[in-house]
Amino acid sequence: MKRAGDVISALFDEGLMKKAKSYSAFFSCWKDLMEKNGIADAADHSWVKNLDRGVVQVEVDHPGWKQILQTKQSKLLSDFRYRFPDMGISGFSISLCKPGVRPEIPGVDPAKPPARPTAALPVADPAPPKKNPAAGVSPESGYDAIKDESLKETLMRLERNIAGNAAAERNKG
Repeated sequence: MKRAGDVISALFDEGLMKKAKSYSAFFSCWKDLMEKNGIADAADHSWVKNLDRGVVQVEVDHPGWKQILQTKQSKLLSDFRYRFPDMGISGFSISLCKPGVRPEIPGVDPAKPPARPTAALPVADPAPPKKNPAAGVSPESGYDAIKDESLKETLMRLERNIAGNAAAERNKG
């Protein structure tokens, strides 16, 4: 009597089986890639949806996770290309899933609403408060820390243009 594995092997040629294993590994490596890139929490809120014409299509359950993945997009694309060189991966696409359309992710409760990202994105320091020219302080005084004179002049000119445009808009309406 033949074993089930022997029958299946006889039905499918070795090349097809190898390709099927490769696709299975492709769709199941997501969590590993997230951990490798330092965003392990994203694995619970994103998944590989498809591979279409060389483009890895990823879905997320919250816009914040999309933003986090976008910061790692080129690295993830590089990792996919390295792991699966025979798949001809040429691009990476991230989209937000439709509300209520969330596949089963092991260890994640599908009834629970998506969590907001907890991973901190780099955020610029808040801009210092503008000094009031009417109080006798020149607006250019904030530029003293800039050593490059050309850059300093360009930024000051840009600030004057923006202020002039804003005043013109106020006078217009």
